Amino acid sequence: MATTTTVPDNLTRDQYVYLAKLAEQAERYEEMVQFMEKLVVGNTPVGELNVEERNLLSVAYKNVIGSLRAAWRIVSSIEQKEEGRKNEEHVVLVKEYRSKVESELSDICASILRLLDSNLIPSATASESKVFYLKMKGDYHRYLAEFKAGDERNAAAGDTMLSYKAAQDIASSDLAPTHPIRLGLALNFSVFYYEILNQSDKACSMAKQSYIVSQPLSFEMTEVRIALWYMPTGDCYEAFEEAIAELDTLGEESYKDSTLIMQLLRDNLTLWTSDVQVGASLPLPDQLDEP
Repeated sequence: MATTTTVPDNLTRDQYVYLAKLAEQAERYEEMVQFMEKLVVGNTPVGELNVEERNLLSVAYKNVIGSLRAAWRIVSSIEQKEEGRKNEEHVVLVKEYRSKVESELSDICASILRLLDSNLIPSATASESKVFYLKMKGDYHRYLAEFKAGDERNAAAGDTMLSYKAAQDIASSDLAPTHPIRLGLALNFSVFYYEILNQSDKACSMAKQSYIVSQPLSFEMTEVRIALWYMPTGDCYEAFEEAIAELDTLGEESYKDSTLIMQLLRDNLTLWTSDVQVGASLPLPDQLDEP
C-alpha cells in the first residue's frame, strides 16, 4: 500500500533534483512529484527552472496523470458495458470507483495548476519557458475537461483555450516552427479541438499546417507534403519557407523531439481524416498527444 513520503525542507536544489531523478529511475512518480514540488515551492523562491528541472517536473506529473487517465478510460468502458448488461449492482460499484479515480485526477491537476499559477508562470522570463508552462496549464485543464460534465467541463474547456492561445501567441512570434515545444503545443491544441470541442475540421487544419511548416526538404516526405498541401488549410507558404530556413539550427536532441512530435501529428491526421471520411461511424483508437 502506498504511503506518503515526508520530504525534508532543508535540502539543496541539486539534492531535490537528484532525488527526483532517483524516483524516476525507480518509477516512483508520486514521490518524484513531491521532490519537484518541494524544489519549486521550497522555503525561498528558486527563480526560473532550468531546462533539466523543467523537464523533470513535466515527466513527474505526466506519469502520474497518465496512469490515472488510463485508469479512468478503463473504468468508464467497464461502466458502459455493465449499463448495457443492465447489471445495476455492478453499475453502482463502478460509478463509485470512477468517482474515486476522478477525485484523484482533480487533485493532481489542481496541484500542478497551483504551481503554474503561483510560481512557474510568474517567474518565467524566457519565451521558451513561458510557452512551456502555458502549454502545460492548457494540458491539465484539458485533462479536467476529459471527465468533467456540465458547467465544470465548460469552465475547464474555456481555461484550456485561454492557456493554449496565450502559449500560441508567444510561440508564433518567438519560437521557430520546428521548435519541439511549439510543435508539441500544436499537437495538443489540435487534440483539444478534436476531443473536447468535437471540431474535427479545425483539429485537422491545425495539425496539418504545423506538420507541413516543420517538414524538411526530403525525398521520402515529398508525396506526403504535396498531398497535405493541396488539402484545404489556408495559406501557410510563408510559414513553410520560415521552417525550411530554421531546420539547420536544430540541435540533435531538439531534432529527435521534433521528429517524434511530427510523427504524432501525422498519425493523428491519418486517424482524423479516416474519421471524417467514415462520418465517425466506426470506433477509432485514442488520438495521440505529446508523450
